[in-house]
Amino acid sequence: MADQSVPPSAGSLAGCRVLVTRERPGELGRLLAERGADVVHVPLIAAADAPDGGAELAMCLDRVEIFDWVVVTSPMGAERVGEALGKRGDVSLAAVGTATAQRLAELAGRPVDLVPATQLAAALAVEFNDMATSPQHVLIAQADRAADTMSDALREGGHDVTVVTAYSTVLVEPDTAAVARADVLVLASGSAAVSWVEALGTARPPIVAAIGPSTAAKANDLGLEVDGVAADHSLVGLVDEVIRLVMQARLPDRR
Repeated sequence: MADQSVPPSAGSLAGCRVLVTRERPGELGRLLAERGADVVHVPLIAAADAPDGGAELAMCLDRVEIFDWVVVTSPMGAERVGEALGKRGDVSLAAVGTATAQRLAELAGRPVDLVPATQLAAALAVEFNDMATSPQHVLIAQADRAADTMSDALREGGHDVTVVTAYSTVLVEPDTAAVARADVLVLASGSAAVSWVEALGTARPPIVAAIGPSTAAKANDLGLEVDGVAADHSLVGLVDEVIRLVMQARLPDRR
């Protein structure tokens, strides 16, 4: 592990280098740092324009009145629709994750109507289907690599769903020296696992933690072994699982 001289009061992850591969560390990085972790930020993807330059998204936003809901799954998606939705108070807003919801609310100038308690696309679909009393017209603005989990679940719930690519994700050459120093890799999505394997293969830090079973399954399918899955499929749950795995790994050293 990293320098063990960090005082215990710094947090339960003091002295532990945790690798975050998101384009922005955001809330995950903050939660880890609050628990004393040395957050190693090595982005593996960056946002770029959609293949069509955003033409399809612009067309959907121009006639957004035909939709009851607009859903975004990341802060990057929020940035591509937020301002356009600020003038359309008749359209409800949903976001996956508090950081995404905060960014969408800032740009739209109004609160987001639905943010799932568990910060996963699948969880949003469950809460949406439980809440909706009639079929809804839903626009999902997401990345080109995003899975069909949410759109499929909403369609199964009887809703009319339009999915549009709001932005593309491109691979970033990783800082291999920073990767080599990491103690823990956190996977907050299946796409994170895909990006890791595409950039670095199946080499991994001593500990790998996943936010949920679908993310873990994706990683394992790619040959990237996962050591633990968050019991609560949220960013807080992911951090709790990291703490559990780290404490478990350190037990022999404490005897």
